[in-house]
Amino acid sequence: MIFQTFLELLGQMAGFFVLILGIMWLIFGVYEAKRRGSVKKRKTEDWDMKVTKFLKVLTYLGIVLGIFCIISGVSGLMYNVPPSIAFLSGEVSIFTSALLIIFGILTLLKPLNDLPIASVVGLLAGSAVVAVLVMVMPAEAYVVIGLFMNPTVFFVILFIIIFAIIALTAKFYIGGLMKISKFISWPPIAFIVAGFCLIQGFLVLVFGVSIGYLF
Repeated sequence: MIFQTFLELLGQMAGFFVLILGIMWLIFGVYEAKRRGSVKKRKTEDWDMKVTKFLKVLTYLGIVLGIFCIISGVSGLMYNVPPSIAFLSGEVSIFTSALLIIFGILTLLKPLNDLPIASVVGLLAGSAVVAVLVMVMPAEAYVVIGLFMNPTVFFVILFIIIFAIIALTAKFYIGGLMKISKFISWPPIAFIVAGFCLIQGFLVLVFGVSIGYLF
């Protein structure tokens, strides 16, 4: 029940997430234009694409935001909740939910052009599995593991194994997604996505309508 309430809350925050998504993509566009030296420049040499601390922070924030946007969009559709308190129809906005899911996925794909994403995927998968096991594993299991080794050492080894398997597997299937990432990393595309999300978020939060209802 608590989990459902949490999902419904995320669904009702859809307008907010769309607005934040627009701000994130605006930052993406400005940053890409700056490091490429031009808004229109489509290609850069690999040695020009430096992975700075700012880019790392921006990337991880984008990953977290992308995940929440997808969950918010899906939750709105599942529980038929409006994307904001001000939304006039009082029902789910299919357009807003679809926008969140699509752009949420694109936000997750964006880092493929910036970071060794196979390692990022491995890190997230390893962390998630270990975190879930720590929460659901019964006390008896800790006792059994303790007969052979320190439970902390066990979880560290498990994390490393999962990280290595997922990272290596991801490398073989990442090529096609890289092309999508390079396309959406082009500054004009980022600015278009940003403008669209900012307008939609503003309409949903302030006027209680969606772009999808205007046309």
